[in-house]
Amino acid sequence: MAFHQVRFPLDIALGAQGGPGRATDVVTLASGREERNSRWAHARRRYNAGYGIKSRADMLAVLEFFEERRGRFHSFLWHDALDWTSSPDGGAPNPSDQTIGQGDGETARFQLIKRYGADFDPYLRPITRPVAGSVVLAVGGAVLGVGAFSVDLLTGIVTLVEAPAEGEAVMAGFAFDVPVRFDTDRLDVELTSFDAALVPAIPIIEVLGE
Repeated sequence: MAFHQVRFPLDIALGAQGGPGRATDVVTLASGREERNSRWAHARRRYNAGYGIKSRADMLAVLEFFEERRGRFHSFLWHDALDWTSSPDGGAPNPSDQTIGQGDGETARFQLIKRYGADFDPYLRPITRPVAGSVVLAVGGAVLGVGAFSVDLLTGIVTLVEAPAEGEAVMAGFAFDVPVRFDTDRLDVELTSFDAALVPAIPIIEVLGE
């Protein structure tokens, strides 16, 4: 298996349905009280690309993409039309969007993260597939030039040329994709007319840790 640094057809992904999911065990005791346990540290996203199929051309594009990925075998990139940017309001990335670390005078590598929620119990999501050329950084409030850092597009780790000084906030803005794979080895296609195709489901699932 391998990860393919290629994005699922964007116009089809924009019409897809899906979002994050979690795994929570809920046990109801004899008293009626509940005990709940969260089994996953991170949410896992699922999508159905079938909703984005509007024509025979769309289906042919998906068929070609599916075959090149060998079904579930190879993973690839997915653009989540709702959640694709570091900006809390879903807008263009800004260097002050997310705090990704605090300077100590020695550390120069930082993982891109996106924060969800307020101060009560925020969820910090590691971002491992930033979009090339989209990452902007600020250290201590000063925006860094392009040559002041590098970005690993396969891990989401940014490396600064100079380690931030003690106490300086390291902030970032970025666009990102989701690493996913097909969650089926079979496509059931129905040609409803000369230029239309009906696909009941094309399940796609996020690949964590890849």
